[in-house]
Amino acid sequence: MSRAAPPAPPPFRLDVHPGAAAREMVADVRAGLSARPKVLPPKYFYDARGSELYERITELPEYYQARAEAEILARVSGGLIRRHRPEELVEIGSGSSRKTEAILEAMAGRGGVRYLPFDVCAEMLLSAGERLVDRFRGLDLHGVAGDFNLHMDRVPAPAGRRMVAFLGGTVGNLDDDERSAFMRRMGRLLAPGDLLLLGTDLQGDAERIRVAYDDAEGVTAEFNRNVLHVLNRELGGNADVDGFRHVARYDHARHRVEMRLRAIRPQRVRYEAIDMDVEFADGEELLTEISCKFTRAGVTETCAAAGLRVLEWHEDRDGRFALTLATRPEPG
Repeated sequence: MSRAAPPAPPPFRLDVHPGAAAREMVADVRAGLSARPKVLPPKYFYDARGSELYERITELPEYYQARAEAEILARVSGGLIRRHRPEELVEIGSGSSRKTEAILEAMAGRGGVRYLPFDVCAEMLLSAGERLVDRFRGLDLHGVAGDFNLHMDRVPAPAGRRMVAFLGGTVGNLDDDERSAFMRRMGRLLAPGDLLLLGTDLQGDAERIRVAYDDAEGVTAEFNRNVLHVLNRELGGNADVDGFRHVARYDHARHRVEMRLRAIRPQRVRYEAIDMDVEFADGEELLTEISCKFTRAGVTETCAAAGLRVLEWHEDRDGRFALTLATRPEPG
């Protein structure tokens, strides 16, 4: 009997760095589920199922952020590339890379394109990479699957003037201290003259913002609860996922949305792989994500603290979302 041929390798390079991330999950779960109040980082939403759910969220009518950012990218990408002439694009938190295609198309119009997507989900990188190399002939694609808190230094060395894109408003998922540390790490990817393209959700009507995280179809609720599925699978847990209700509220003082999971009955969860038991009281909440909202002055200040100078600011037509182009200045 002949053996089946092994699957063909993808037509691009993909580096996967799982080891340290697994250790960090254990540390995050031990610390976060022992804290008062309980908290988990949002990166644990994003296994293959969570990444697919997030892509569905971006298509929902309530989730204006994706449409607003796509509108800006369609309008300004060509001009940005002509004016600043980056030779390669690094994207942090690339996901499906669909939001990036306007940039890649503008870069392809000037010749060869080198694209370095970085995402926590290897499956999503594979799917996106196969689509992109088919669409953009000659695309030099080198993906990196890892945790941007741990593996940012694994992004391949630059081959020319670099643009780093961090889109989707994901920078808002970090609190002030985390954001400062992250921006410093991301800044190390930039040589003098290199570029950062940063997407931020802007402050505005609180209820419009809140319902973007609490859609009528319940996709965001399913996405939120997916973190419990991930922990059950990875850590041998027995959490009753249906015993938690999705909650999204707007914190006016801190200009941010908070997503939480509220226990609808008492529950004791066992995580066998780390020999840990966690008690949830009826009504107790677990904080799973924050999404901070920004002003132009705040974004400028955030960039300046990381040693970056803002070059351009672009908003969507309704003033709900912004793209900021910044650079690491040349010395002297």
